[in-house]
Amino acid sequence: MAYENKNFGENRNSESLYSKRIKAGKRRTYFFDVRSTRGNDYFITITESKKRFDDNGYDRHKMFLYKEDFNKFLNALTDTVNYVKTDLMPDFDFDAYNHDQENEEGAPVASATEEVSEVTETVDNSAGVDEWKM
Repeated sequence: MAYENKNFGENRNSESLYSKRIKAGKRRTYFFDVRSTRGNDYFITITESKKRFDDNGYDRHKMFLYKEDFNKFLNALTDTVNYVKTDLMPDFDFDAYNHDQENEEGAPVASATEEVSEVTETVDNSAGVDEWKM
């Protein structure tokens, strides 16, 4: 992590136990991170990071997914993707877009937290870390 924020104390949510990055086009990246709670429970954060068109930092959107919703979320996502693939676009070759991770195999994967620390510095250098909300 690029900074130390004393306000988080023993908050382990700032550390990712596992991270998967998906580059989507030139300006968008998705991060899937596994994090733990203080009670040694686990949850997933899904972060969309988009580079602004004016090249002045990033916009970031984060979603938290808790273990009791994993199966419901996965089923709904699978059903939705299958609907698009089979009912709306049955002739489209979705496999033509499987090249996204080809050049990234073996490269270190940055977590959303690492990118966020860079984003914070890029967006507004005058704001202190303590003012920035996670």
